[in-house]
Amino acid sequence: MRCLLSILLSISLLLPSPRPMAGAAPSLTGSGMGSLPSRQNADTEAATPPAGEVAVSAPSVVLMEASTGQAIYEKEPHASLHPASITKIMTMILIFDALEEGKISPEDTVTVSEYAASMGGSQVFLEPGETQTVDTMLKCISVASANDACVAMAEHIWGSEQEFVNQMNQRAKGLGMEHTNFVNCCGLDVDGHMTTAYDVALMSRELITKYPQIHDYCTIWMENITHVTRRGSEEFGLANTNKLIRQYEYATGLKTGSTSLAKFCVSATAKKNGLELIAVIMAAPDPKVRFQDAISLLNYGFGKCQVYKDENTDKLPPLAVQGGTEDSVPLAYASEFSYLDVSGADLSAVTKELKLPEAVKAPMEKGGVAGKATYLLNGNEIGSVDILFQKGVEKALFKDYFLDALGEFFI
Repeated sequence: MRCLLSILLSISLLLPSPRPMAGAAPSLTGSGMGSLPSRQNADTEAATPPAGEVAVSAPSVVLMEASTGQAIYEKEPHASLHPASITKIMTMILIFDALEEGKISPEDTVTVSEYAASMGGSQVFLEPGETQTVDTMLKCISVASANDACVAMAEHIWGSEQEFVNQMNQRAKGLGMEHTNFVNCCGLDVDGHMTTAYDVALMSRELITKYPQIHDYCTIWMENITHVTRRGSEEFGLANTNKLIRQYEYATGLKTGSTSLAKFCVSATAKKNGLELIAVIMAAPDPKVRFQDAISLLNYGFGKCQVYKDENTDKLPPLAVQGGTEDSVPLAYASEFSYLDVSGADLSAVTKELKLPEAVKAPMEKGGVAGKATYLLNGNEIGSVDILFQKGVEKALFKDYFLDALGEFFI
């Protein structure tokens, strides 16, 4: 039965969508997930975005530029809504956090509990006692939106789903997600499990900027996993729930979701000419609107936005130190710099000015602010980056001066 379900799902996703007639609007009929305009049409639309307003039908949407976190377009961004499976964006953040911290590894074996196997909704039909690797579980979550895999990973990392959810909420607070409360790790409808389009954009940005390897998972279109249970070995096909991956040229992810209360949601990520965008659609009435709204927002952003970036790899000269145990202290930029422009300005005219004192008095701590790099466009400041001390320098005492003098005497 499990194999039959897998085969039927795979066949339905491979059926071609009808092509629109020449001169007609793109058709939105097709599979239950909704078919989309061709890549060629989507690119043409990107070249001529609507002016000022975007035609979107969903009640709550946000378009955000990833490197700066700046919202480009908003419609009821802070409306409290059920998130469905886009909850799993935070679940995947915690999984990647655990991987980065060395708490788990991709090859680790995860054992499925009875509770995890009992999850309803979207699933990959894991059975109690079945084992899969962390890597396979990530594929099940990001590609097939598997609730059972989410709970199995939550228990594997933090011992229970409840403790995992506590960590989700702490992580959300750290990202400034002020209107989010998670009650479970997979997005099933329960009282109090709520978020907003803006908060979803924040956690989506965290996932794709901190852990860009997520794209290796969420761009998989179809892949088989193997169930090994008491009945033997069975192949099961994963099929991506995000049709944008196949039908929108610049799509890079990220996560779909739908329940009776949440309706149809998506956090869609895309990249073109170095510009990375996040389009969040909440509570769309059907899957066709969900994907079409995402395309409209992404095309609008690609047509309107450009980003200036300075990776700040140039070497800074050391800063002179007065009254310290060292004569100078090395400096470093706190971060790279990004600036989002939506006015069509000539970004080649951006200049950078270093604002530093000629010398600094000891003591100073490593990581303290020495000055800043200021960025100007046509004489107007557009942003800045702190310049930090790369090491601490203590204040010189009498014995330090004495030893210096003694050293000079014996040279």
